[in-house]
Amino acid sequence: MRKVNVAVVGVTGAVGEEMLRVMEKYNFPVNKLIPLASRRSVGKEVEFRGKEYEVLELTETIFEEQEVEVALFSAGGSVSAHYAPFAAEAGAVVIDNTSHFRMDPDVPLVVPEVNPEDIAAWKTKGIIANPNCSTIQMVQALKPLDDKFGIKRVDVATYQATSGAGKSAMEELVMQMKDFFAFRLDESEHKKFPHQIALNVIPQIDRFLDNGYTKEEMKMVNETKKIMHKNIEVSATCARVPVLRGHSEAVTIWFDNDINIDAAREALYNGKNIVVMDNPSKSEYPMPIVAVDKDETFVGRVRKDIYRDNVLHMWVVADNLRVGAATNAVKIALKWLEMEEI
Repeated sequence: MRKVNVAVVGVTGAVGEEMLRVMEKYNFPVNKLIPLASRRSVGKEVEFRGKEYEVLELTETIFEEQEVEVALFSAGGSVSAHYAPFAAEAGAVVIDNTSHFRMDPDVPLVVPEVNPEDIAAWKTKGIIANPNCSTIQMVQALKPLDDKFGIKRVDVATYQATSGAGKSAMEELVMQMKDFFAFRLDESEHKKFPHQIALNVIPQIDRFLDNGYTKEEMKMVNETKKIMHKNIEVSATCARVPVLRGHSEAVTIWFDNDINIDAAREALYNGKNIVVMDNPSKSEYPMPIVAVDKDETFVGRVRKDIYRDNVLHMWVVADNLRVGAATNAVKIALKWLEMEEI
């Protein structure tokens, strides 16, 4: 696989930092690394493969000047909206981690374990979109079951870590817990969330829409259909929990026909990037603490509904900074390189 010049936009953020770690783990064929961030981060250094790299300022011309071939974006939707087209015009393939391009019909929305063939459509705009973190882990677990039985509806409740809202959100949780132990939690500020997150669960992620769902919930609805190329009914309830890393999901799946639970477990065992952790008698099941720094999606508590033979319930957990962001983006880039060389 040929070596390429790689730019990481938003390299000093939580996902940007994780992208460097993931590229190192997967031995990504980097010819030259171009770490990019806003002006206030210029001059800072990031480490990659034992070497320090100075952060450069993100500009409209940097991609052409640095001869960037792969641009990994994770610096917010407004940044991607403005700068991603400049990267694409300079000849780079853009892999964007924000929501800005996801529902653009000319931009493929990709989870390599589910719809790698969609990468081929990247040339239309030069951009490939990385799905929402909660969507990625869910569709990875849905794919083998849909292939085996045919899914018609999914109901999901998510329990999402603070890191999904960025570094400052993680810091807010840590600070509030410190304030709790100092007996001053009632004085602790909350800026990233509408309420205190420490010792609490907030049933709101992003803003509410006219239909009563939040923007985050509708992302899961719409992205699942686009990725799986199927008009699956999806209903989501997304909550923020006081966890630093790792999203958890309680997933209920309605199938076209009655299912066999042993066949369902076998399909999951054989699923791509899936680790089945399902031994309730020994209290073995996925938890965020198990998934941290892992690149797999963990599935457990797999069981048939007690009333309907065509309904299955399961618990799905993954590291949102890895599976739900950095790892998926890097895997897209690797698959793109592989396809370009064929």
